[in-house]
Amino acid sequence: MNQKAIRGSFAPKVYVRELGGAMVAYAAVLVASILFLQGHEDVNGPLRDLIALSPMLPAALGLWVILRHLRRLDELQARVQMEAFGFAFACTAFVSLGYGFLEGVGYPRLSMFVVWGLMCGLWIIGLQLAARRYR
Repeated sequence: MNQKAIRGSFAPKVYVRELGGAMVAYAAVLVASILFLQGHEDVNGPLRDLIALSPMLPAALGLWVILRHLRRLDELQARVQMEAFGFAFACTAFVSLGYGFLEGVGYPRLSMFVVWGLMCGLWIIGLQLAARRYR
């Protein structure tokens, strides 16, 4: 298959299918690891840590799928993604720093999962802003 076919309408379908499969695997391993650790509180040490980190394996697969998809984008699509990533990165840094100062005066500490969710939400907003710019 040539590069033009990969960049055509076929690529998004493959990407969605591959990323969806990785996310289903992630969810399954996550649920299994949580249920196992809740049911086996006697498991300690490195084995417990490995089980807790086991969802990272399908997450790494998802990362690989995303990076591969980004390499397939044409120049305009890549520029839109870059602007969206830049927007998400800068806004996440701004909000994280601001909240970090608030933690210093007594606000509750937030989980790192909040930062990931914030960055994803800002990436979606950034995509909408960048895509509108190039219409």
